[in-house]
Amino acid sequence: MHKPVTIVILAAGLGTRMKSRQAKVLHQAGGKTLLQHVIDTALTLTPPERIFAVIGHQADRVRQAVAGARIGFIEQREQKGTGHAVMIGRDSMAHLDGYLMVLYGDSPLLRSATLRRLIAQETEGSAAGILMSAQMDDPTGYGRVIRDGRGHVLDVVEQKAGTPEQLAICEANMGIYCFRADLFWKHVDEIQPNNSAGEFYLTDMPAILTRAGHTVEAMQIDDPGEALGINDRAQLAMVDAIFRERKRSALMAAGVTLIKPETITIDSAVEIGMDTIVEPFAQILGKTTVGENCRIGACSIIQNSHLGDAVEIGAFTLVNTSILERGVHAGPYARLRMDNHVEAGAHIGNFVELKKTRMRAGAKAGHLAYLGDSDIGARVNIGAGTITCNYDGFKKHPTQIGEGAFVGSNSTLVAPLEIGAGAYVAAGSVITQTVPPDALAIGRGRQENKPEWAKKRRHLAKAVEAIKSGD
Repeated sequence: MHKPVTIVILAAGLGTRMKSRQAKVLHQAGGKTLLQHVIDTALTLTPPERIFAVIGHQADRVRQAVAGARIGFIEQREQKGTGHAVMIGRDSMAHLDGYLMVLYGDSPLLRSATLRRLIAQETEGSAAGILMSAQMDDPTGYGRVIRDGRGHVLDVVEQKAGTPEQLAICEANMGIYCFRADLFWKHVDEIQPNNSAGEFYLTDMPAILTRAGHTVEAMQIDDPGEALGINDRAQLAMVDAIFRERKRSALMAAGVTLIKPETITIDSAVEIGMDTIVEPFAQILGKTTVGENCRIGACSIIQNSHLGDAVEIGAFTLVNTSILERGVHAGPYARLRMDNHVEAGAHIGNFVELKKTRMRAGAKAGHLAYLGDSDIGARVNIGAGTITCNYDGFKKHPTQIGEGAFVGSNSTLVAPLEIGAGAYVAAGSVITQTVPPDALAIGRGRQENKPEWAKKRRHLAKAVEAIKSGD
């Protein structure tokens, strides 16, 4: 690109056909909002200071949703058409030289390579603008591209305004444009609301530029679905499926094994290393990264987490906002609820729940435990049924267990609490005080056996029953 490109993304509409109280561009496909997909594509073409989103409905929520992209925003308080949406950005964009590309916040499938072709056709030729078009068997609902004898674009005629001869044309306007910025801003005020809706249509620009003596061209794409704008939930589901199929295909091409891939859900931002195996119906979501040679069990859900190499996640295990280092084993049926850090080689077994807990290298919790707000030392063994009582009804308290300690089954650890390195906690204990290193802590009542008690209890029960029955 010899001159820079400014990109404006039209994203102000509510999307009434979505039947939603949420702005259309905030709906998600492939794990990202529709607008974020478009922004991510735009960022491959030009820096963020040259990208502007025109927002309207739920403007504050839209800004917040894509704040990390560091792009500019233009607020369209009244929606008066696509031309008006660009015109109100004059103060932000008219001083920027080079080229102006128009995209839509509800058209997330456009590929960077396709848009680079559009820019290249504009920059390498002499046209004032290039529009994207496609030949369609049934272009109903799309504007028709009207060309002259040399193939230049004379006009774009909308479905409602077309004559029968014009509507017989099968070349449809996809609504994506790349203009010479200086000529666009020079002539943009010539767009007038001379249509039944009384709106300013961007589709008027080809005819305006042609009347001014400039040339407008069209670049045809093979797949019109790439420029699809999402209007309803069915189209949203279709686009979501496309993104997920793209992601699965890319991962398999990079050396990841997906068992029954059509059942697996993987978000666009996920990264997975080679030789990792993902079993059926697993979901890997958000900004999760998975190392090499891992195994993700069937029906497990991993979200916004980091898994090192050789991690094994058992079936039906949930991992959220957690770090699992190399060689960790978690599950099946485990739940790492939030903000956990599990160090290398640690083991989390079935029906174990972790919350804001650090398990040091080699620590084990094999069965039926709850560990919250805890720091579990290296090589600690947590017995089945152990719980940390971290909440006193007002605030959370920490539990710290030193290296090499052993906590017996069915222990109740009442926080705040510290168990020293190498200490033992006897099974069935309620521990409320600090346990020194290498000590044995027993926090249970002494066992007492009462001879013949059960036999007497049974005889008494029979006697009571006899009295009731009158025998």
